[in-house]
Amino acid sequence: MKLFDQWDTDVEVKDRGMARYINTTPTVSLHSGGRHARQQFNKSNLPIVERLINSVMRREENNGKKILSHKIVKECFEIINRKTKENPMQVLVDAITNVGPREEIVRLKYGGISIPKAVDSAPQRRVDLALRFITEGASKSAFKSKRSMPNALANEIIASARYDVKSYSIGKKDGLERVAKAAR
Repeated sequence: MKLFDQWDTDVEVKDRGMARYINTTPTVSLHSGGRHARQQFNKSNLPIVERLINSVMRREENNGKKILSHKIVKECFEIINRKTKENPMQVLVDAITNVGPREEIVRLKYGGISIPKAVDSAPQRRVDLALRFITEGASKSAFKSKRSMPNALANEIIASARYDVKSYSIGKKDGLERVAKAAR
């Protein structure tokens, strides 16, 4: 079975910590209907492409429009394949592993003073933040511009997979890790 009847889902996750939380198993339909919502950490069983579709659907313009988000992601994958000549699923997985922040900060309160403290990020949170940063960057670059959302999403995924520091998602990750490094 292939993703969108075009691309293989046999991809390699280079970050072993995130491998368990990036599900690349093929499914007939990328619509689970909230089947995994009842169990706390069960969203890691969703295919990563469906999680990307749901993340695209969270923005204001696409709020609740799953079919439109599905078309955006499918068109985005075609653009990625055309530009890079690689499997778009592998490019997406590489982008997620590059964008997931390794460290974050929490605020500890001692008396009336709040002190930031650096902590390691959980792998599932790294995947969640990576998807959020990628879709935020794509929607910000497509908003009030001539660039379409699939084009912006493809550019953001390609830039994140190549670890381009000009991309929005890599900048957000580096910003989070810089603040965490200062809080050590």
